[in-house]
Amino acid sequence: MLQKAESSWTGEKTTRRRRRRRWPWALAAALLAGAGYYHYAGGAAPEAAPAFQTATVEIGDIETSVNAIAKMQPKTYVDVGTQVSGQLRTIHPAVGDVVKKDDLLAEIDPTVYQTRVAGDRASLDNLRAQLAQAEAQLTLDRLRNERAQQLLKNQSGSKDAADAAMATEQISEAKIDALKAQIAQMQATLDGDLANLGYTKIYAPMDGTIVSITAREGGTLNANQSAPIVLRIADLQTMTVTAQVAEGDIPRITVGTPASFSTLGLPDRRWRGTVRQIEPTPTIVNDVVLYNVLIDVPNEDLMLMTDMTAQVFFRLGEAKGVPLVPTPAIRTARDGSQSVRVLTPQGPQERAVKTGLSNRSQTQITEGLGSGETVITGTNAAAGPRPGGRPPMPPRLG
Repeated sequence: MLQKAESSWTGEKTTRRRRRRRWPWALAAALLAGAGYYHYAGGAAPEAAPAFQTATVEIGDIETSVNAIAKMQPKTYVDVGTQVSGQLRTIHPAVGDVVKKDDLLAEIDPTVYQTRVAGDRASLDNLRAQLAQAEAQLTLDRLRNERAQQLLKNQSGSKDAADAAMATEQISEAKIDALKAQIAQMQATLDGDLANLGYTKIYAPMDGTIVSITAREGGTLNANQSAPIVLRIADLQTMTVTAQVAEGDIPRITVGTPASFSTLGLPDRRWRGTVRQIEPTPTIVNDVVLYNVLIDVPNEDLMLMTDMTAQVFFRLGEAKGVPLVPTPAIRTARDGSQSVRVLTPQGPQERAVKTGLSNRSQTQITEGLGSGETVITGTNAAAGPRPGGRPPMPPRLG
């Protein structure tokens, strides 16, 4: 009897212990169930995010362009050097001076060349005197030969005397020819030395502005080893912009393509011109292939200067008052066909379209869409459950 009472008491104690363990779990389940009901069925739940990112087809203007960094140089310039060696005695203009063609720019010490010219003239005078003497001797030899030939004809003289007289005349004629050749040679030497003497004065080959002076007064210029540059003259009225365009963009640019650019110093001002030349030989910088594209622009106010940096925009095309959609909305298939997803009351629909001009942000629609339609540009990754959808069940506990 006592054993039965102890067994009954032990069973009741175990049952109470189990009930104590279960009631915290039941309370937690009730709280979670209530919170889930409030979140999915209650009016305080936040509105679900839309499932798609969309945009409206709008009427507007579009322009496509290619950008490049460029440097500026005068279109026409000349590096003025010297053709003779010597000490640079004087440089007349300063950097920034405007000069006209044939203005005297610099002078080289002419002493050596003046001495050569004087020596050439003296030698030439000596040869001319020798020529006069030879011509007088020829006249005498010719008379003697005529007399000898007459005597031989009259059988009053010997044949040896007649032959000697004829040979002497011919020798005199040869001497005259040799002297004439020496005179011509000396005259050429004199002309060359006179030219070198003239080169000691350096004149401007064109109208322009002195943009740099590389030589210094008193320095010695050696024209035998290289062509020494004294200064540079440039016509700053027209500048050439040299833009470096990547090989991926160069096929879209041709001679005559409109271009505009701004400088770092005047970012709000735009200069305009057209492509004059595309150089066929590229420049490779860090394994990037770049082609030089040349643009000429007027510079009447001289605001553009040598080696300025410019941001160039090549205008490839423009359209006004056309339907536009964001470029991410365009989908391109492997066969090249294009389409967009249009959001309709029945849901998203795929629609084939034809496009025109395009840039990074907008694309022109030429066929397939009208103004006001809504296109899908992407999927909203943060979107919640669709309205009217069945909420998920709370997790099962226990």
